[in-house]
Amino acid sequence: QVQLVESGGGLVQAGGSLRLSCAASGRTISSYAMGWFRQAPGKEREFVAVISWSVTRTAYADSVKGRFTISRDNAKNALYLQMNSLKPEDTAVYYCASGLTPYSEPQINSDTYTYWGQGTQVTVSS
Repeated sequence: QVQLVESGGGLVQAGGSLRLSCAASGRTISSYAMGWFRQAPGKEREFVAVISWSVTRTAYADSVKGRFTISRDNAKNALYLQMNSLKPEDTAVYYCASGLTPYSEPQINSDTYTYWGQGTQVTVSS
């Protein structure tokens, strides 16, 4: 059974930083595209960042480009999201996700991801 567990969320002031982690178990994630998505209250889940299985390709939402960095450590079976210069509009529950098909290209559409964590709350105060 595949499990993804996020951690690292919390309350931070605007301009601050947080680093989210996603620990995977039940599968070796090195062969799969991974992504971070978020959902704010009253809004739909949205794409934040994705990374290819090979680590050579990444993509970011325009709203976080230049501030967030997605990375992965396949040896540790983990995914990360470094978030800098946080803004109040970054407040949301952040989810990590894993694709189903190995060696596939990372997608920004959340429907293409099969496995999801329970989420970690990020709150940015102004």
